[in-house]
Parts: sequence; C-alpha cells; structure tokens
Amino acid sequence: MLAMIHAENIYKKYGDLEVLKGVSISINRGEIVSIVGRSGAGKSTLLHILGTLDKPSSGTVSFDGQRIEQLSDRKLSAFRNRHIGFVFQFHHLLPEFTALENVCIPAFIQGIRSNVAEHRAKELLDYLGLSHRFTHKPAQLSGGEQQRVAVARALINSPDAIFADEPSGNLDTQNSQELHELFLKLRNERGQTFVIVTHNQELATLADRNIHMLDGKIV
Repeated sequence: MLAMIHAENIYKKYGDLEVLKGVSISINRGEIVSIVGRSGAGKSTLLHILGTLDKPSSGTVSFDGQRIEQLSDRKLSAFRNRHIGFVFQFHHLLPEFTALENVCIPAFIQGIRSNVAEHRAKELLDYLGLSHRFTHKPAQLSGGEQQRVAVARALINSPDAIFADEPSGNLDTQNSQELHELFLKLRNERGQTFVIVTHNQELATLADRNIHMLDGKIV
C-alpha cells in the first residue's frame, strides 16, 4: 500500500544548528500517529515539514505520490489549504469573529460560496457539540470549546490529514480527555488521518503508532 505521506532522509538546519538528521517516515491514510520525545528533539520541526509549513534543507516529502517540497510558495499554499488541516496548542481563533465565522475562513480562502461554507461549518460545529455556540466569539467560549472550534476549522475543507502540535497542551484534564476522544471518533467515523506531536501520554497511547524522536532522529 502506498503511504499517503512519505518523507525520505529529511535534514533541517537553521544556520549551524542541525535540527533534523536524516529522518524518514511514512504515514498511511486513516492512521493516528503520535510523535513523542523530549523538548528539542525535533518533533515540531518534523511536523511543520510534513505539514508544508516549512521546507527541509534536504530530503523529499511526498503526499499521495506528489513531491511537495519542490512546489512554489503559491502552489504550496493552495495545496495546504485544500489537503491539510492544523490544530495548535493555542487555538489561534480570530477574536473579532464568531465561532461560525472562524470555522468558515479556510473555506472562503478556497473560494467556496458563503452559503455552502456556512452550511458545512454548522454541520461540523453541531457534530462537535457546539450547535449552541455558532454566534459566540472566542472570549465567550471555554478553553475546550475554543479548541473544538479550531478542530472544526481544520476540518472545513475536508483535508486528507490533520497535523496537531501539542493540541491538548493548554487544556485541563477533562477537556484534554474530551479532545483526545474526539480525535479517535473522527478517525473511526470519518477515516481522518492525524499526525500529532504531544507530551501527553494518554493521547500517545490512543495513537496507532508512536514515533519516538531524540536529538533530531527517530529512535
């Protein structure tokens, strides 16, 4: 079976600092993969390269067989908007917009008509248990609700993969557990692929596979 995402011999340098040292990894469609390791191991750098937010110094990254590290910035932005969703430790919701509007933004960027985007956003927020929060702005939502809005935003364009960087790192125990269960539900019911950097042992144990990193390498 052809891996959905395949990175081969990835190196990443920032000046004289070598952060990734020949990393190779394959991720299959519908898989939950966690990337774990101590701080400074290169986890987030690898996630950002796999998710097209950064480019490797050398090595190749393929997505369904397409080499993506060679794409121009414009083509890469379009590819990212269509195929990839992101959830970060801090939700990065726009404070002046409602939950519904925040979820719609990636769809608007893709050129989807507003009525179609809003219908899709309402369906997602309802699916995530936030049908009563459409018109609330981020400051009116709890931390767990804000992060679920961020998950809905990541899903709005039906991405092939969601990349999450410490998604529960800013949540309390209950909200963390609910978010982890949500990821599992999305994989089981929608076949969603997740690549997750986490220090949370509970989230790591939910994954199909744990990738352990140390000093810029997979161990």
